Amino acid sequence: MAKHVAVLKGGWSVEREVSLNSGAFLAQSARDAGYEVTEIDVKRDIGEVLTKLKPDLVLNGLHGRFGEDGTIQGMLEILGIPYTHSGVLASALAMDKHQSKIVLKGVGVPVTTHIIAHIEDIARKHVMKPPYVIKPVAEGSSVGIFIVKSETSHPPQEILRTDWQGGEYLMVERYIPGRELTCAVMGDVALGVIEIVTDLNFYNYEAKYASGGSKHVLPAEIPSKVYENVQKLSLKAHEALGCRGISRADFRFNDLAGQDGELVCLEVNTQPGMSSTSLVPEMIEHAGHSAKEFVTWMLEDASCLR
Repeated sequence: MAKHVAVLKGGWSVEREVSLNSGAFLAQSARDAGYEVTEIDVKRDIGEVLTKLKPDLVLNGLHGRFGEDGTIQGMLEILGIPYTHSGVLASALAMDKHQSKIVLKGVGVPVTTHIIAHIEDIARKHVMKPPYVIKPVAEGSSVGIFIVKSETSHPPQEILRTDWQGGEYLMVERYIPGRELTCAVMGDVALGVIEIVTDLNFYNYEAKYASGGSKHVLPAEIPSKVYENVQKLSLKAHEALGCRGISRADFRFNDLAGQDGELVCLEVNTQPGMSSTSLVPEMIEHAGHSAKEFVTWMLEDASCLR
């Protein structure tokens, strides 16, 4: 008898639409692999829904707060339902960009300098010499990110809007010019490195999810030494944060900085996107795995106490 899999998707974070697409991809791949699948658009009664449904496994397709930050993982631990991706601690740690950078720096993964400041202080005057980047401490999909260029006379005032959802304290970090690179880790293996090329200011929400918003170059056309270093650092970050299943590390590579350039890890995603425009499905295919094989591997790895 086929195992019953509940695919969690949607939710109420700012990444809801992305999660709905990821969930649909994961659900179809699980069906193709022979599992009995129930798709759940997650609301705040998810504990009650899962208690009544009694699935064998949970395939987590949620993104952002509550789905990626250890919250849903903790609930699944309490319910005793085996689930995919990272566990409580790794999920919470990776989602918090400030804390995760402390851990990454401690194991030798290069990160850029940053400070945490109140939105009013950030909006009042430059808290760091431009160019710099303002971003929420715990959001994904490049939501709420501002690049403050060298010639900018005043910080962005959008963070003071009443509909701002990025939190009261934000991260301000040194801007790294150059190329956008990313690499996924599947279990204990680093997959191929992608360079993301976009005509937009940076790899923002539109570039990530709009059709034609960006071009993915796989394998990235960078020096072999840099390519291998991205893979090595992605695996080191995955292990240092305690990730499980699949993760994806994002980097900036400034090839004009010194002889070897400057390579910096920006963040690690424990629930990377799985939509038609996402990066990880491309890396999986490049590594020789079908979506069906990948999802089967994820579900066979599912557990509690992750």
